[in-house]
Amino acid sequence: MIGHGFMGAAHSVGWRQAPAVFELPAAVEMAVVVGRDAERVAADAAHWGWAESATDWREVVARDDIDVVDIVTPGGSHAEVALAALAAGKHVLCEKPLANSLDEAAEMASAAQEAAARGVHAMVGFTYRRVPAVTFMRQLIAEGAVGRIRQVRAAYQQDWLVDARAPLAWRLQKEHAGSGALGDIGAHIIDMTRFVTGQELTEVSGTLETIVAERPLPGSGTGHGLGAGAGPAGEEAPMGRVTVDDSAYFTARLSGGALASFEATRFATGKKNALTLEVFGDAGAIAFDLEDLNRLRVYDATAPAGRQGFTQVIVTSPEHPYVGAWWPDGHMLGYEHGFSHQVVDLVRGIASSAAHGPGAPIEPEAVVHPSFAEGLAVQRVLAAVETSAARGSAWVAVERE
Repeated sequence: MIGHGFMGAAHSVGWRQAPAVFELPAAVEMAVVVGRDAERVAADAAHWGWAESATDWREVVARDDIDVVDIVTPGGSHAEVALAALAAGKHVLCEKPLANSLDEAAEMASAAQEAAARGVHAMVGFTYRRVPAVTFMRQLIAEGAVGRIRQVRAAYQQDWLVDARAPLAWRLQKEHAGSGALGDIGAHIIDMTRFVTGQELTEVSGTLETIVAERPLPGSGTGHGLGAGAGPAGEEAPMGRVTVDDSAYFTARLSGGALASFEATRFATGKKNALTLEVFGDAGAIAFDLEDLNRLRVYDATAPAGRQGFTQVIVTSPEHPYVGAWWPDGHMLGYEHGFSHQVVDLVRGIASSAAHGPGAPIEPEAVVHPSFAEGLAVQRVLAAVETSAARGSAWVAVERE
């Protein structure tokens, strides 16, 4: 695993838990985690269960005993690491968004397509696909539960940047993150909409807003208990410019003709990790809320008038995706389980390819196995939204191959 921090912890849980719970076709060894600070990465390796730590990702990627490279670094390094890993014949799992630019994403997708011919897998970490309720939502829609899709509403709201005294983290710098709320959390709701509906976003009209333009530089002695910009002994702390968006809003046209609305913001006071997705059709509707992730709300418009209303479907039964490997019916799953399911899908895909040859269909779970090509599709939407915002919210067609 290249990188650590928050996503490193989440991915480590996935790598550790999946082999203990699921029947996997291959053994998983957590060999090495890489970070820039030798002391910190060594501590994380010991805490999370990695056999060793290192500080040079290039040396690790070249090692003969490494089969999979898991990239959890900031977006600015995704392309360099992924391209090197694919060239070395390693399977790659890369966090979203795929890259910091459309050109980088296109190069990565092309390299992954070439690598696939050699039996090498590349997957994007769109983990919310692997929440059982979301996978089941896709299944219900494919079976016709909502009929023809007429409207979609997707939102991802957080509030961790509401305090203007919060320091200038890497996620607020374009050279590291590529974009702000748009790419960081907007990428998730774009992918989820594509995933559950089976449709593409064809054109967009969007607005981007940077609400706090400057923030204290990290390590400047500022803290949330001090006044904005105040350093030690009341001195003004050095400030840095925020170069990405804080909030993104856009409308999109889906390939089936429906309109969809998207909101991605890190300034929704009181919202911690509120992701919602609602799909409305001529025969019904389905709604998902990440803060109640074991449930779907399903509306059947074809039921008799006196019986219509949203039904709560508890997605904890063995019949539901992934759930049968876990606990008895009714025992809830959480955020971390999606990372285990991600490992399950990747390992099964790798093993299936090894058994049947490059290009052969992989396990049924392949439906939730987002390729670099799908990561590129999301990147094209992100780029179109940025272009639209720069043109005063003009409608912009999403680039196609």
